[in-house]
This record gives sequence, structure tokens and C-alpha cells, in this order.
Amino acid sequence: MEDVATDSSTTRTTSTTGSPRSAGVPGSADTPRRTRRTRMTGAERREQLLDIGRTLFAEKGFEGTSVEEIAAKAGVSKPVVYEHFGGKEGLYAVVVDREMRSLLDGVTGALTAGHPRELLEQAAFALLDYIETYTDGFRILVRDSPVAQSTGTFASLISDIATQVEDILGLEFKARGFDAKLAPLYAQALVGMVALTGQWWLDERKPEKAEVAAHLVNLAWHGLDGLEPKPRLIGHRKR
Repeated sequence: MEDVATDSSTTRTTSTTGSPRSAGVPGSADTPRRTRRTRMTGAERREQLLDIGRTLFAEKGFEGTSVEEIAAKAGVSKPVVYEHFGGKEGLYAVVVDREMRSLLDGVTGALTAGHPRELLEQAAFALLDYIETYTDGFRILVRDSPVAQSTGTFASLISDIATQVEDILGLEFKARGFDAKLAPLYAQALVGMVALTGQWWLDERKPEKAEVAAHLVNLAWHGLDGLEPKPRLIGHRKR
């Protein structure tokens, strides 16, 4: 059973005649007042364990994190972790699934309308935004783990994102008279380039995010032969 938090305090007061009231008499001021006992709901405890597990998995990896440590940081016993997730593997699977959905939704949601070059900017910013805001989550995604095959991998996530980009490139290829069958190849190349750069930027954090995005688009849009010495962004995002 989960622990509950309690607190108590005793206040001693004096009557109007100046003599102290009897201690411990029901209804007297000296009766200990106990605050309401509080207990986390099952949903709250589950979220707490997910937050703790997320932080530990990012810091130590799957193998380096134990159920004992997760339980200790949550202030509960080991059976509570097993009750909610069936063990470390179950907790890890939920954490990874949430992070994958968050990143995929962020990138695909950013691919709105606009010039194809601006779409590249939007995709680059979406990934860099995720890395900047959800650093722990990204660290977990790029790690390898024994349970990765049941929860998905970073490679499979990138493939999912590339599928979204593939549709956009396919339309652009047709409009330009290119072979639309090559769109999947270019989509994998573009998304892979952004993803690997994101992994590098995870620890470097230099140059600034907008500059990284500009250089990524510079290479993707112009190629090595036509690189701009000082690339610029054309979309509304400037930082």
C-alpha cells in the first residue's frame, strides 16, 4: 500500500481569564489538529513514476536504471511500480511510446503549407525544438535498449517522419517533371540528415538553433555546389 503524508501541530491558547485550557480535552484549543491525510490517486502515482523513470532512463539508460531506484525516488515500495507497469520494461515502453508520439506529432504537425524550402525549415525547427524542450526524451529515443523492438526505435520513428515528407516531395517532384518514384529516397536522406544533426546538436548546442536550421536547409536546398556563404531563413521562424 502506498505511503500517505500526515502532519500534526498543537496550539496552546489562554482563556479570557488568563488560565490555560485543559490539554487534550475534546474541543479544547490544546487538542492536536491533524491536517487531512493525502494520498495520490492511481493516475497521479502513475504520472509520478513515469516522470521519475523518464529522468533516470535519460541519465543512466535502461540497463543502468533499477526498479529499486525508481521506487525510492517516488517514495514507494517496489510492488507499487510492478502494480502500475509490471516492471521496468513496462515503464520504459510507456515512456518511449509517449516520446515517439510527441516527436512524430511535432514534426508532422509543423509541415503545413508554404514554399518547399519553408517546409524544410519547419521540419528542421520541429526536431530542434523537441530536442531543446524535451532533452531527456530525445536522449531516451536515441539510446539502444533490450526492449526497443517492442516499443519502436529511433530509426523507425525517423522512417515514419520520412513517410510524411515523402508525400510532400512526391508532389514537388511531379510538378518539376522529376521521377516521383525517387521521392522516398530523398525523403529518407533529408530526414536522416536532420535527425543526425539533431543528435550532434543535443550536446553541442552551438551554433544557435536558428543558425543550425538555416545551414541544414542551405545544404538540402542548394547542394554543396550552390551553398550560400551566409544562409538565411525565409519562413516566419527566426529563432
